[in-house]
Amino acid sequence: MNRICIIGCGNPLMGNDGAGLLVMRLLERRCPGVDCIDGGAGGFGLIPLMEEYDKVVIVDAMVGVGDHIGDVLVFETPPSRTLPACALHDIGIGEAVTIARELGYVGEVVTVGIEVGEIQAFSREVDPAVEEGIRVAREHILRILREWTHETGSKT
Repeated sequence: MNRICIIGCGNPLMGNDGAGLLVMRLLERRCPGVDCIDGGAGGFGLIPLMEEYDKVVIVDAMVGVGDHIGDVLVFETPPSRTLPACALHDIGIGEAVTIARELGYVGEVVTVGIEVGEIQAFSREVDPAVEEGIRVAREHILRILREWTHETGSKT
């Protein structure tokens, strides 16, 4: 098993909510030595996905964290409970990361959130500003991976 993974979260049938999955798919097969995992809608299901990884990037759509649709935020510590939570998750990413750390399942976790504004049910359409946020998030994650693989001496 690789020691680094990217977990993309979201629902591709809910329009902008699929942003995290779209980022993860852009990175699949582009990063040797890094596992890319479909995290579904997130929540409790994220905890076992992080098990035994030293470093994890979680990328997800978020509502109410940015000033504009498409803003990308990088959280070195789990997102705070004071941030608005997406109603599709049973628990938020911050809580899932905290639980996984307390159980000893994971080492370092960085969360990349894309402000998506409104989540539309039963739509595959992604707002153009969210599409730009997806590209920006991809670049942030590639930078993070370069830093991590430089630390471990492997190449990405």
